[in-house]
Amino acid sequence: MKRMLRSTIAAALLAVSATAALAAEKVTYLFPAPDFLPAFAPFQLAKSKGYFEAAGLDVSFQVGKGGADVATQVAVGNADLGGGIGDTPIIVRANGLDIRGVALLGGRGLTQLAWRKDSGIAGPADLKGKSIGVLAFQDTTYYNLLGVLASAELTKADADIQAVGPGGIIQLTIAGKLHAMSGVPEWIAAIEAAGVEMEQMPVDEVFPAMAQAIIASDKTIEERPEVVRGFVGAVLKAVGDIAADPAQAARDYVAAMPQHAGKEAEIEGILRSYATLVYPQGENQPLGAFNPERIGKVQAFYVDSGIVQTAVPVEDLYTNDFVQ
Repeated sequence: MKRMLRSTIAAALLAVSATAALAAEKVTYLFPAPDFLPAFAPFQLAKSKGYFEAAGLDVSFQVGKGGADVATQVAVGNADLGGGIGDTPIIVRANGLDIRGVALLGGRGLTQLAWRKDSGIAGPADLKGKSIGVLAFQDTTYYNLLGVLASAELTKADADIQAVGPGGIIQLTIAGKLHAMSGVPEWIAAIEAAGVEMEQMPVDEVFPAMAQAIIASDKTIEERPEVVRGFVGAVLKAVGDIAADPAQAARDYVAAMPQHAGKEAEIEGILRSYATLVYPQGENQPLGAFNPERIGKVQAFYVDSGIVQTAVPVEDLYTNDFVQ
């Protein structure tokens, strides 16, 4: 009798487990760069802390070949969701890729303008004649830099802009071959870790730059809205964790990502930069929400600068329906 009871209980537990596994919606998220970068900490924390699981999602991460590739793969259905910047839909939707932003990871811009303290730079006007590193010439770090230069009535011809990739930006700035850079907080941290004194300003002080965004296709939004809602909610919860306690978030993140073992202090500094420079929201703007006026200003500049040839309706570039 006891053996039969144990067998019955075991079978019931197995059935419950199988039902739970079947109930979890499988979701593939595509990163535009290696998934161990601290910029993607909210996603890794959402997974390691069980936020996706609590939302009924079985999330797997993959890595794409940059933002344009992510947008393409999401648009054609090879990935359910993907990562970009708030301006990604502006650039790709005009080319027939029906994607839009479904959440913005912060109310401020991701891109930071930073320069060596010994460069003689004090602000955008001083970039004239200086060497400046960007990730690529088809990247937001470059587009945002053009906006910074325009704010000082300068053009790309007034500076020596070099597209050298993240490693190149870090190493060339350390070596003194770049005076300045347009990039993300972790690149600045890496340069400072080598003993180089840096100064910086958020690009959104002079240009309406935007933070990282979660993007989805119109088809996924229409056919799987609860999946999108659950994913967005889980990631935004992790963003809130980082903003509330960067030190604890750094410990949790390093525990989940052994590649960073021993770098807890550096990771904490990076996450603290995100918490203070990128994540803060504007007035009356809930975490995750897009500001259509801001999108419109960025699109207008991109059209005027020839970055995109055609403007599309701003309402086609985003949705705030999944932000709690």
